[in-house]
Amino acid sequence: MLIEEKLVSQETFTTNEKRIADYLRLNREAAVYMTIEELAKETYTSHSAIIRFCKKLGYSGFKEFRFEFGREVHQLVAQFNQVIDPNFPFTVEDDAKMIAKKMADLSIQAIKKAQFQIEDQSLEKIATVLNQAERIFLFAKGDSQITARKFQNKLVKLNKFLILAEEYSDSSWNAANLTKNDCAIFISYSGRIHHYERILTYLTHIGAPSLLITGNEQSEMAKKAAMRLVVSQEEYDFAKVATFSSQIAFDYVLNTLYSLMYAQNYQENLLNLKEKQELIQKGLLKEYKKQEL
Repeated sequence: MLIEEKLVSQETFTTNEKRIADYLRLNREAAVYMTIEELAKETYTSHSAIIRFCKKLGYSGFKEFRFEFGREVHQLVAQFNQVIDPNFPFTVEDDAKMIAKKMADLSIQAIKKAQFQIEDQSLEKIATVLNQAERIFLFAKGDSQITARKFQNKLVKLNKFLILAEEYSDSSWNAANLTKNDCAIFISYSGRIHHYERILTYLTHIGAPSLLITGNEQSEMAKKAAMRLVVSQEEYDFAKVATFSSQIAFDYVLNTLYSLMYAQNYQENLLNLKEKQELIQKGLLKEYKKQEL
């Protein structure tokens, strides 16, 4: 989890800690060069309050926190010369050329940030679990379900047939049919879907593997899922043009998982591709085109 995300979350922060977090978030490029005395002065707190804040975030003290915070800030700044607002990436004054540029920049920004967030997470382990699963059930609603369909289409190339658990509003029936030999994937940016929380509790009870792809590491769903991939894009729940960043990030994560699954059995999958390609292009499954008159 990025320090930036911890500064935004603030669920367990005291009033002083919220003040420190807000200052760091809004003045991050200047704050990485501050001494502990300077930060305490700017936030109207104390030396000891800063130390407690750093320890709450999981660091031994201010020195370690500032080093990691500086590394993160410099990496993000180097990647994004101009940060695009994921909720309102363009304005009414922008012409078509500018909107096209900003949408390209937003896509790159979302993917690079997602890459930064997942690079230290258990991607190989997750890909192995998915490869070993007899069946894969995917629970997602709205835009996330549309993103899931692209993943479903790719898995056919691996001779795996993903079941969209919400397709006919049968999520409960699909959950009831899951076994410990299957795997359930949940996609929810907010991580706040009560029914999914109950399903995750049930999956834990029967020992079935579960993966949550989300933007909210602090949600109840995140606490209940056996595996998590967190890709936060600073999107609001409702006040936004569309779910651009979150779905771009989810699509990138699913593409990465598919690629890892493919790579784990690369030669076998390549051979399967050649056999199927021959069958579809030249064999009994060839689609004959009508001759033009």
